[in-house]
Amino acid sequence: MGVTRWIRRAVAGVLIMALVLVGGTALRVWYVARADERPQVDAIVVLGAAQYNGTPSQVFAYRLGQAKELYDQGVAPRIVTTGGRAPGDTYSEAESGARWLTDNGVPEKDVLTVPEGADTLRSLQAAARELQDRGWATTVIVSDPWHSLRARTMAEDAGLEAWTSPTHSGPIVRTRETQAWYIGRETVALLYYHLFGTDSIR
Repeated sequence: MGVTRWIRRAVAGVLIMALVLVGGTALRVWYVARADERPQVDAIVVLGAAQYNGTPSQVFAYRLGQAKELYDQGVAPRIVTTGGRAPGDTYSEAESGARWLTDNGVPEKDVLTVPEGADTLRSLQAAARELQDRGWATTVIVSDPWHSLRARTMAEDAGLEAWTSPTHSGPIVRTRETQAWYIGRETVALLYYHLFGTDSIR
């Protein structure tokens, strides 16, 4: 009887700790999503998303618009676009993003294209290498709100000093149901990264 009671208490303790861990991570995802940090940095890094034959998807276009706003405000003298090319694509996400930026008034010389990575981790690791090779160490990362904490964590693990300025417009933030789904998704993805050191989703 004593052993059974001990097992029940141990299981209950594990469940409580798991709930605290998941809940605390979700709260951090939500909290960082609300931040809009705009210190002066070496470069703005905008994370890629879907593109269609060189035209950014709606989600990606909102990210690029946010990055351009930061650039126009003098947050950084350059923007780094990231994201690789899916099989069969003519353009990489990074190339599509760079094209959008130059078409919208950002000088080509102020856009650095890093067309590598099929997920957040590999894209940020590739971007970090390019920045560090040029002696740049500080960045503001632009993505969707719920993606911000995971992206910042990965950038810092890659050796950058990072802040976040997510877009607060677009399809990902339009409904509470969508926001809740993305918070849950990012909570799982961040915990997965902490446990295994790899990326489970974009």
